[in-house]
Amino acid sequence: EYDGERNSEGERHGHGKARLPNGDTYDGEYEHGFRSGQGTYRFRNGACYIGKYLQNKKHGQGIFFYPDGSKYEGDWVNDQRHGYGVYTYANGDTYTGEWFNHNRHGQGTYAYKDTGAMYVGGWVNGNQEGEAELIYLNHRFRGKFLNGNPVGRGKYVFDIGCEQHGEYIQSDQDKGELEEEEESSLLVAPKWKASEITKLTLWTPHGENPPSPREPSLQEVTSDIFSPVRDSGDEDEGSRKEEENQDQEDQGEE
Repeated sequence: EYDGERNSEGERHGHGKARLPNGDTYDGEYEHGFRSGQGTYRFRNGACYIGKYLQNKKHGQGIFFYPDGSKYEGDWVNDQRHGYGVYTYANGDTYTGEWFNHNRHGQGTYAYKDTGAMYVGGWVNGNQEGEAELIYLNHRFRGKFLNGNPVGRGKYVFDIGCEQHGEYIQSDQDKGELEEEEESSLLVAPKWKASEITKLTLWTPHGENPPSPREPSLQEVTSDIFSPVRDSGDEDEGSRKEEENQDQEDQGEE
C-alpha cells in the first residue's frame, strides 16, 4: 500500500507513506521510486530507523533503535554504520567513535556502565587493538592491545602519585595449553609482570630516593589487577536482526 506523491511517470516521488507486505512501514521522502531523503522506517519486530536514505539504503545521519533496547546514532553509508557514531548497548555500555563497514574501527571510547571503566584507543574490525588507555576509578593502564587484551610493555598510573612499569606476557603454562589446543588462546588472559615503580614527576626532590621496585603494596595490588573487560555482544545480535529485516524491507519494496 502507498499513499503519497508521484511524479509524471507514476513513480513514488516526494513525500509518501508505505506499508510493506511483511508489515513494515515507511513514512518519508521518495525520489524516482526509491526511499531517498529523510524518513522513518518501522520494522514489525519493534526496530525503527529515523534518518537519511539514498536509493532505499540508510545513508547519511540516522538513528537506529534495535529490538533489544540498544541504539546507534551517527553516520551511515550504504546501509552500514560507517563514519562517526555513538552506540548505546542494552546493558548501558556505550561506544563513541569511528566505524567502518558496520564495525568499531579506528579511534573510539568504550564506557562500561557497571564498573565505570573506560577504554580509550584503537579498534580494528570491532576489537580493541593498538595504542590505548584503560581508565579505572583510581588508576589507569597505558599500553598496547591486541584482540581485546593488553600485550607487551605498558604502565599503570596510580592516583596516589606513582607509576608501575612492566609488561604483559603469556605464562609457560599457558603456552603449553596453547600447543595442545589452539582455541584455548581465546580464554587465556596474559599475566602482568612488573619491573619497576617510579614517581609521576620527571624530577626527584633533593635527598629523597624513589621507592624501591620491590615495594610490596603496589606489586600485590597490580599482580591480578587486570581482568580483560569484554564489551557487550548485543551489537552483533542486533545487526543480524537488522540485516534480516533489511532483506524483508527490500523484498517488500519491490
